[in-house]
Amino acid sequence: MKAQPPRIDHPLSSSGEVLQDMSNSTSFHPDFFLLTGIPGLENSHHLLAIVFSFMYILGVASNSTLIAVISVHESLHQPMYFFLVMLAVGDLVLSSTTVPKTLCIFWFGSHEISFDSCLVQIFFIHFICMTESAILLAMAYDRYIAICFPLSYVTKLTLSFLRTIVSVSVTRSVVIMIPVILLLWRLPYQGGNIIEHTYCEHMAMARLATASILINVIYGMVIIILTSVIDLFLIGLSYVSIIQAVMRLSTSKARRKTSSTCVSHLCVITLLYVPAFFSFIAHRIPHNSIPPYVHILVANLYVIVPPMLNPIIYGVRTKEIQQKAIKMFMGNFIEYH
Repeated sequence: MKAQPPRIDHPLSSSGEVLQDMSNSTSFHPDFFLLTGIPGLENSHHLLAIVFSFMYILGVASNSTLIAVISVHESLHQPMYFFLVMLAVGDLVLSSTTVPKTLCIFWFGSHEISFDSCLVQIFFIHFICMTESAILLAMAYDRYIAICFPLSYVTKLTLSFLRTIVSVSVTRSVVIMIPVILLLWRLPYQGGNIIEHTYCEHMAMARLATASILINVIYGMVIIILTSVIDLFLIGLSYVSIIQAVMRLSTSKARRKTSSTCVSHLCVITLLYVPAFFSFIAHRIPHNSIPPYVHILVANLYVIVPPMLNPIIYGVRTKEIQQKAIKMFMGNFIEYH
């Protein structure tokens, strides 16, 4: 007779009561995982919940406003603003995939997440991050054409070209993420179901498996190379050409004006890639090298700070968006009153 898998105590229950089997006799998957929140900062969860709630609401409001302003005004129906809408939609999905569950942990102690929901969360987190990386590459190409070949801008960045970019970006992300989900699904999870995080993450989940995860580790590195590393390399090449073109301009005023159009893009790139690479490296070095709460805090900032700041960065630095937003809100205010 096949032995029953071990039972697990709920680690967050003060009574230590046995709540549920890790799995039944026909499955190697637990019914649920337990997200601990931020280990070491349990006493600060309510304070963090207030901060995260404010940042999430601000991110949703600012991204929704950016999408509305660009959608309503035909003068903003240009490639650069099209990319901003894509970025804003991605930010809304990214933050809404992770932050509500995090807030449920902080506010209500709701730690459980089903096995399937965990996989869905992992899919959307990495899918959006890879798609946004492709969008940032497309935005670098947009700046490259606008600065280096301004007369060809309209003919090169056509509607059909933009549609191709969207299709390729989404397809690349889906094709890369399907094996990730399948690799996680094939693993047996009979040793534990405690994820020390506020949301499900690929390597954090894989480490709970009772089988070798070498292929998961290798494929994770392949993903980084196929997406972030290649995208960053191509973005770097674009900016080398942009810098050369800017330096050839005759006056310092012209150089400042031209280069200022790239500042917002560079800020968004920094916000996306720096915490992403930190999280990637932190998962692959000994756990005692970095306190767990530092790693998990950075991982949370990765999914909440860029969605909050990206529309603000572009809204503050883009006069067209500022003017249209003020006009739209003032018009609605006057009409209401």
